[in-house]
Amino acid sequence: MHSTRVDGNALAGMLESILKSDPTMLVVTCGGCGTAATLAEVVVELDEVCGIVLCRSCTHTLFTVMRDGDDVRISFAGLDSLST
Repeated sequence: MHSTRVDGNALAGMLESILKSDPTMLVVTCGGCGTAATLAEVVVELDEVCGIVLCRSCTHTLFTVMRDGDDVRISFAGLDSLST
């Protein structure tokens, strides 16, 4: 499977179905380096079913969004916080 590296705006559609608001304005804080940024500013490795969200400063994996049919799953492995 081929993935493409894009910014966090690419996850808006997947996350909007869960969060019911504009997810690109959520602030994510890296559990690795502590950098805080909006979701729109992070780096995302994206393929047909998965988005791996990376810190733009240190490339630490913040979280993963997976699409499974109509369902969306999120794994928050390296995220220190997620806020509005």
